[in-house]
Amino acid sequence: MLKIRLIKPEVTYGLRQKILRPQQTIEECKYASDASEESFHLGAFSNDKLISVASFYQEDDPQITGEKQYRLRGMATVETSRGQGAGRSLIEAAEKEMRGRGVDVWWCNARTSVSGYYEKMGLNAIGDVFDIHPIGPHKLMYKTLK
Repeated sequence: MLKIRLIKPEVTYGLRQKILRPQQTIEECKYASDASEESFHLGAFSNDKLISVASFYQEDDPQITGEKQYRLRGMATVETSRGQGAGRSLIEAAEKEMRGRGVDVWWCNARTSVSGYYEKMGLNAIGDVFDIHPIGPHKLMYKTLK
């Protein structure tokens, strides 16, 4: 049974490092806004085991229109648990949370290798592909909340 819960930022660090940034230390996988009062972090648990994480921060991108914007960072799902709906469930729970906070739009810098996933979740790309060293090519993607 899949359960989505709010979690502390520290709980996200292991999956962030293992899946998204294996070339970096756990310390380097901590983001400056993790502990901000406006930030929130979600975990997907299957049989009480953490299988997916996502973090959301109040942050504006000048290329996106919206008075109150949130940014997704550090979304990661254990490889053996992909395709089971954990990521979708995290996004749905996050959108509910953001609507409650009066958020107009949320965005992320999506790796090009997973941009199709985000398109299926209703996000649109804006601008050109850009590189984030040492991770690789990304697209700026956003979704307006209604």
